[in-house]
Amino acid sequence: MRLLAELPRIEGNPWVIHGKRPGTHMTELDDAWQTVRARAGLSDVRLHDLRHSFASRALALGESLPMIGKLLGHAQVETTARYAHLSRKSMHEATERIAVSIAADILGSGGRPAPDS
Repeated sequence: MRLLAELPRIEGNPWVIHGKRPGTHMTELDDAWQTVRARAGLSDVRLHDLRHSFASRALALGESLPMIGKLLGHAQVETTARYAHLSRKSMHEATERIAVSIAADILGSGGRPAPDS
């Protein structure tokens, strides 16, 4: 955040990272990304990888696919579903929560299935 706040601003341009033409924002990221990657020693990290990581983390934190899609600029939720992958840990934790819930229903009714199951 500090780094972004310190970037030079152009009066009348609302964008943090300005484009080549007045009043526009940067649209071509490849050259800038190559520079960032080289300086950070991230030779094998693509912007696409970061989008996947962002989507997967958002999903693991409970964000909905439609919300993640909006954040990524996707028009179709199907596209977002291909980006967002649950980690094994998240899937294991979800399985545990479901199993505990089922056990509570069974044990809570004297070992008999609850009426609504």
